Amino acid sequence: MLASLALLLGLPLALATEPPSCAPLVPVTFDDATVPRILGQWVYISGASSYPPHLEELKTVKHSVFSFFPGSHEDELNVTETMRLNETCVVKNSSKIQIFRHNSTLVHVDDQSFSTAELIQSDKDLLILKHITGSAPGLSLSARTPNVSKEHMEEFKAHLHCLGFTDDEVFFTSEKDACPLPGEKTEEGDAEPQPE
Repeated sequence: MLASLALLLGLPLALATEPPSCAPLVPVTFDDATVPRILGQWVYISGASSYPPHLEELKTVKHSVFSFFPGSHEDELNVTETMRLNETCVVKNSSKIQIFRHNSTLVHVDDQSFSTAELIQSDKDLLILKHITGSAPGLSLSARTPNVSKEHMEEFKAHLHCLGFTDDEVFFTSEKDACPLPGEKTEEGDAEPQPE
């Protein structure tokens, strides 16, 4: 009797120390409302990848703002990006996103490469992408503003943890490293973004 009482009293403590369960990342099912929702400007906040070329790129991105615009057909988006790669501001206007509705994937195509991702269900002001590169997972977070709530950041970090990423494998951008957007007045000393 005493042993079962001790077991019952100890069970809540044992359960409390279990790590949180990992809910699966649920991709958005593309419909007619999906594409208009993701059009416009996004600020890249954070990313992680175990794919070596993406990992190297993540280390160099200090800040990035990108915008999606309608492309030449309903399943294509044009992308403009203004980013700081280490100390250099770069503008890219030549990439496109191909939308594959049948499997809810996005394929980013530019002059040098392509990458595939799933848009993950989340808050309407967040853009969480699960990057698909063979068996090497990747996840990124972008938002409509440079600041996300603590709750949204904790949700993103939990997803990263469930994918096996450690804090050292996650890279964050900083608003202090923002490049002036094309057409913006710059303060003396600010580097003009260079078209790529």
